[in-house]
Amino acid sequence: MNDAERLWNPLHVPIERGSRERPHPTVAAARARAEQGPAGEPADLDADWLREICLAAGVDDVGFTALATPGLEGERDYVLEALPGTCTLIGFCLRTSRDNLQSRSTSAANRDVATTQELAHEAARHICLELQRRGVRALYPASGFPAEIHRFPNRSWVVSHKLVAVAAGLGQMGLHRNVIHPKFGTFIVLGTILIDRPVSRYSQPVLSNPCIDCGLCVSTCPVGAIHANGGFDFDACYTHNNHHELSNFAGWVEEVVDSADAADYRRRVTPSETLSVWQSLSFQPQFRAGYCVAVCPAGTDVLGNFLNDPDGHARDVVAPLMRKPEYVYVDTGSAAEAHVQSRFPHKTVRHPRRVTVPEPEIDPVPERHDQ
Repeated sequence: MNDAERLWNPLHVPIERGSRERPHPTVAAARARAEQGPAGEPADLDADWLREICLAAGVDDVGFTALATPGLEGERDYVLEALPGTCTLIGFCLRTSRDNLQSRSTSAANRDVATTQELAHEAARHICLELQRRGVRALYPASGFPAEIHRFPNRSWVVSHKLVAVAAGLGQMGLHRNVIHPKFGTFIVLGTILIDRPVSRYSQPVLSNPCIDCGLCVSTCPVGAIHANGGFDFDACYTHNNHHELSNFAGWVEEVVDSADAADYRRRVTPSETLSVWQSLSFQPQFRAGYCVAVCPAGTDVLGNFLNDPDGHARDVVAPLMRKPEYVYVDTGSAAEAHVQSRFPHKTVRHPRRVTVPEPEIDPVPERHDQ
């Protein structure tokens, strides 16, 4: 290799450096465009135009709320950390396939939730790209995972889609702690987009809660997490429904590590449980029971069938889930364990090994964004 080849080898990319006397051409062009119009505050985005952009991207309903809306105070620092300058939150939803979620087949329900979440991400990405093309900064957090997992067991999500949905007029929280849309009911996946512009008109919350207080979610929940008096046992729900995630997954790893041999492992974890973990790792995290969603008759799209034939709803949707033999994961000696044993004796109680995750030490909370 001669000296010229050493200086100008095939991997070298010559660039044109700008100077004060001779600025780079693209820099000069950008400055010229900026000088063509007077500087000032960007205009509010037209609400009707923005709604059409969102619906054209594939969402089924959308609403807009200001970050300063009362009730969203706890979201502020997390949102501004993700996208500095955010002033508006776009809340949107996509319908899920109702028959999939109502099926006794857990795989059918999980498949549709995972598919709808990806469609929500695809729609949100399309909206963000269109807004960015028009000079608006826009960011979409995940509808579920991935999350800021280094902050677990504290808050690890960027924004609460449920709180935004309620503020943006997409529904109200039901007894089962899911947002119920006035039309689509509880058969929705939620998403949020952060933008740095005001909107000409913000949405108002739904005045009447679509939840009809039928109590079906209370009756069907295998761990008794939903209470008729309005209470909710989050830990019982998390322990069972999210058995393959977070600290429950860490517990499974420790079972593997602590097992003396294959026979000892099989005494701790059954072969079907091992296959369930494999399925969650290979495809999508598998929820064990979305029964509270499946049986909910709220929403005008759903309520008519229930009112016309409540016995059919009980026979075809509610009863199969309640009769279903399955593992139910509960903490030893908990109220959830007593609930399973008394109400669902045909279901098999399992005590998962759960790992106590310490408080995060690195970047535990968002940066402060004081006004």
